[in-house]
Amino acid sequence: MSISPRPDWATIPNLVTLARFVLLAPVCLLLLDGPDTLAVVLLLVWASTDWVDGLLARALEQTSRTGAIIDPIADRVGLAAIVLSLAVAGLLPWAALVLIVVLDVAMVVLATGAALGGRISVSWLGKIRTFVLMAAVFLLVVAAAWWPVLIPAAQALIWLGVVLHIVSGIDYILRARRAPAVAPVVEAPPSPR
Repeated sequence: MSISPRPDWATIPNLVTLARFVLLAPVCLLLLDGPDTLAVVLLLVWASTDWVDGLLARALEQTSRTGAIIDPIADRVGLAAIVLSLAVAGLLPWAALVLIVVLDVAMVVLATGAALGGRISVSWLGKIRTFVLMAAVFLLVVAAAWWPVLIPAAQALIWLGVVLHIVSGIDYILRARRAPAVAPVVEAPPSPR
Protein backbone atom coordinates (compact mmCIF):
# COMPACT_ATOMS: atom_id res chain seq x y z
CA MET A 1 0.00 0.00 0.00
CA SER A 2 1.53 3.30 -1.02
CA ILE A 3 1.08 6.53 0.81
CA SER A 4 -0.03 9.34 -1.44
CA PRO A 5 2.05 12.49 -1.20
CA ARG A 6 0.52 15.26 0.85
CA PRO A 7 -0.97 18.21 -1.02
CA ASP A 8 1.34 21.23 -1.34
CA TRP A 9 -0.88 23.33 0.93
CA ALA A 10 -1.16 20.73 3.74
CA THR A 11 1.79 21.72 5.92
CA ILE A 12 2.23 22.81 9.52
CA PRO A 13 3.95 26.07 8.46
CA ASN A 14 0.95 26.95 6.26
CA LEU A 15 -1.33 26.31 9.26
CA VAL A 16 0.75 28.80 11.26
CA THR A 17 0.43 31.33 8.42
CA LEU A 18 -3.35 30.85 8.41
CA ALA A 19 -3.34 31.46 12.17
CA ARG A 20 -1.74 34.83 11.39
CA PHE A 21 -4.81 35.72 9.32
CA VAL A 22 -7.15 34.58 12.14
CA LEU A 23 -5.28 36.60 14.78
CA LEU A 24 -5.44 39.76 12.68
CA ALA A 25 -9.06 40.67 13.52
CA PRO A 26 -8.67 40.62 17.33
CA VAL A 27 -5.34 42.45 17.10
CA CYS A 28 -6.86 45.24 15.00
CA LEU A 29 -9.95 45.54 17.21
CA LEU A 30 -7.78 45.88 20.31
CA LEU A 31 -5.62 48.50 18.60
CA LEU A 32 -8.68 50.49 17.58
CA ASP A 33 -9.88 50.41 21.18
CA GLY A 34 -6.54 51.79 22.40
CA PRO A 35 -3.48 49.60 22.90
CA ASP A 36 -3.27 47.77 26.21
CA THR A 37 -1.37 44.76 27.53
CA LEU A 38 -3.56 42.26 25.68
CA ALA A 39 -3.02 44.16 22.41
CA VAL A 40 0.75 44.05 22.97
CA VAL A 41 0.69 40.30 23.66
CA LEU A 42 -1.54 39.44 20.69
CA LEU A 43 0.48 41.65 18.36
CA LEU A 44 3.65 39.90 19.51
CA VAL A 45 2.05 36.49 18.89
CA TRP A 46 0.80 37.66 15.48
CA ALA A 47 4.24 38.97 14.47
CA SER A 48 6.06 35.89 15.76
CA THR A 49 4.04 33.62 13.48
CA ASP A 50 5.98 35.09 10.55
CA TRP A 51 9.23 33.83 12.07
CA VAL A 52 7.74 30.54 13.32
CA ASP A 53 6.28 29.47 9.97
CA GLY A 54 9.64 29.94 8.23
CA LEU A 55 11.50 28.13 10.99
CA LEU A 56 9.06 25.21 10.88
CA ALA A 57 9.17 25.04 7.08
CA ARG A 58 12.94 24.57 7.19
CA ALA A 59 13.07 22.34 10.27
CA LEU A 60 10.29 20.01 9.10
CA GLU A 61 11.32 20.24 5.44
CA GLN A 62 7.80 21.42 4.62
CA THR A 63 8.52 24.28 2.29
CA SER A 64 5.76 24.65 -0.27
CA ARG A 65 4.75 26.78 -3.22
CA THR A 66 1.53 27.59 -1.34
CA GLY A 67 3.53 28.83 1.63
CA ALA A 68 5.75 30.95 -0.61
CA ILE A 69 2.60 32.63 -1.93
CA ILE A 70 0.49 33.06 1.22
CA ASP A 71 3.29 34.11 3.60
CA PRO A 72 4.02 37.46 1.90
CA ILE A 73 0.28 38.01 1.41
CA ALA A 74 -0.22 37.54 5.16
CA ASP A 75 2.61 40.02 5.80
CA ARG A 76 1.20 42.67 3.45
CA VAL A 77 -2.46 42.31 4.50
CA GLY A 78 -1.54 42.15 8.17
CA LEU A 79 0.78 45.13 8.10
CA ALA A 80 -1.75 47.24 6.16
CA ALA A 81 -4.59 46.34 8.54
CA ILE A 82 -2.51 47.00 11.66
CA VAL A 83 -1.16 50.30 10.32
CA LEU A 84 -4.72 51.31 9.36
CA SER A 85 -5.88 50.49 12.89
CA LEU A 86 -3.08 52.59 14.38
CA ALA A 87 -3.89 55.50 12.04
CA VAL A 88 -7.59 55.35 12.99
CA ALA A 89 -6.56 55.24 16.66
CA GLY A 90 -4.55 58.44 16.08
CA LEU A 91 -1.16 56.86 16.79
CA LEU A 92 0.21 56.86 13.25
CA PRO A 93 0.23 59.63 10.66
CA TRP A 94 -2.12 58.93 7.76
CA ALA A 95 0.67 59.82 5.32
CA ALA A 96 2.66 56.76 6.48
CA LEU A 97 -0.37 54.54 5.89
CA VAL A 98 -0.95 56.01 2.42
CA LEU A 99 2.69 55.48 1.40
CA ILE A 100 2.69 51.87 2.60
CA VAL A 101 -0.61 51.00 0.93
CA VAL A 102 0.13 52.79 -2.37
CA LEU A 103 3.46 51.02 -2.70
CA ASP A 104 1.94 47.65 -1.79
CA VAL A 105 -0.73 48.13 -4.48
CA ALA A 106 1.98 49.09 -6.99
CA MET A 107 3.95 45.95 -6.10
CA VAL A 108 0.86 43.78 -6.52
CA VAL A 109 0.05 45.30 -9.91
CA LEU A 110 3.59 45.46 -11.27
CA ALA A 111 5.40 42.51 -9.70
CA THR A 112 2.95 39.75 -8.77
CA GLY A 113 3.34 37.89 -12.06
CA ALA A 114 7.12 37.71 -11.72
CA ALA A 115 6.87 36.67 -8.07
CA LEU A 116 4.29 33.94 -8.69
CA GLY A 117 6.27 32.72 -11.68
CA GLY A 118 9.34 32.28 -9.48
CA ARG A 119 11.34 34.83 -11.46
CA ILE A 120 12.05 37.07 -8.46
CA SER A 121 12.28 36.46 -4.74
CA VAL A 122 12.30 38.52 -1.59
CA SER A 123 15.56 40.45 -1.20
CA TRP A 124 17.56 41.05 1.96
CA LEU A 125 16.48 44.69 1.75
CA GLY A 126 12.86 43.50 1.77
CA LYS A 127 13.50 41.34 4.81
CA ILE A 128 15.20 44.22 6.64
CA ARG A 129 12.31 46.52 5.69
CA THR A 130 9.77 44.04 7.06
CA PHE A 131 11.73 43.63 10.30
CA VAL A 132 12.08 47.40 10.82
CA LEU A 133 8.40 48.07 10.06
CA MET A 134 7.19 45.22 12.28
CA ALA A 135 9.53 46.24 15.12
CA ALA A 136 8.47 49.89 14.80
CA VAL A 137 4.77 48.99 14.85
CA PHE A 138 5.30 46.76 17.87
CA LEU A 139 7.29 49.45 19.70
CA LEU A 140 4.58 52.01 18.89
CA VAL A 141 1.93 49.74 20.42
CA VAL A 142 4.14 49.08 23.48
CA ALA A 143 4.73 52.81 23.89
CA ALA A 144 1.03 53.60 23.57
CA ALA A 145 0.13 50.89 26.08
CA TRP A 146 2.80 51.47 28.71
CA TRP A 147 5.08 54.47 28.01
CA PRO A 148 3.29 57.22 26.04
CA VAL A 149 6.35 59.46 26.31
CA LEU A 150 8.10 57.12 23.84
CA ILE A 151 5.42 57.42 21.13
CA PRO A 152 7.38 60.08 19.14
CA ALA A 153 10.50 57.87 19.07
CA ALA A 154 8.44 54.89 17.86
CA GLN A 155 6.81 57.09 15.20
CA ALA A 156 10.27 58.16 13.99
CA LEU A 157 11.20 54.48 13.65
CA ILE A 158 7.98 53.96 11.67
CA TRP A 159 9.15 56.65 9.22
CA LEU A 160 12.49 54.85 8.83
CA GLY A 161 10.51 51.70 8.03
CA VAL A 162 8.40 53.61 5.50
CA VAL A 163 11.54 54.88 3.75
CA LEU A 164 12.92 51.32 3.63
CA HIS A 165 9.52 50.14 2.37
CA ILE A 166 9.67 52.63 -0.50
CA VAL A 167 13.26 51.76 -1.46
CA SER A 168 12.62 48.01 -1.18
CA GLY A 169 9.34 48.25 -3.09
CA ILE A 170 10.92 50.18 -5.95
CA ASP A 171 13.75 47.63 -6.06
CA TYR A 172 11.21 44.78 -6.13
CA ILE A 173 9.25 46.39 -8.97
CA LEU A 174 12.41 47.10 -10.99
CA ARG A 175 13.65 43.52 -10.53
CA ALA A 176 10.23 42.23 -11.62
CA ARG A 177 10.29 44.41 -14.75
CA ARG A 178 13.81 43.19 -15.65
CA ALA A 179 13.06 39.53 -14.91
CA PRO A 180 12.91 37.17 -17.87
CA ALA A 181 9.45 36.24 -19.14
CA VAL A 182 9.96 32.66 -17.97
CA ALA A 183 11.73 31.39 -14.86
CA PRO A 184 15.08 29.77 -15.66
CA VAL A 185 14.95 25.99 -15.79
CA VAL A 186 17.14 24.40 -13.16
CA GLU A 187 18.51 21.04 -14.22
CA ALA A 188 17.72 18.28 -11.80
CA PRO A 189 20.57 16.05 -10.64
CA PRO A 190 20.75 12.74 -12.47
CA SER A 191 18.48 10.06 -11.12
CA PRO A 192 20.23 7.44 -8.97
CA ARG A 193 18.33 4.71 -10.84
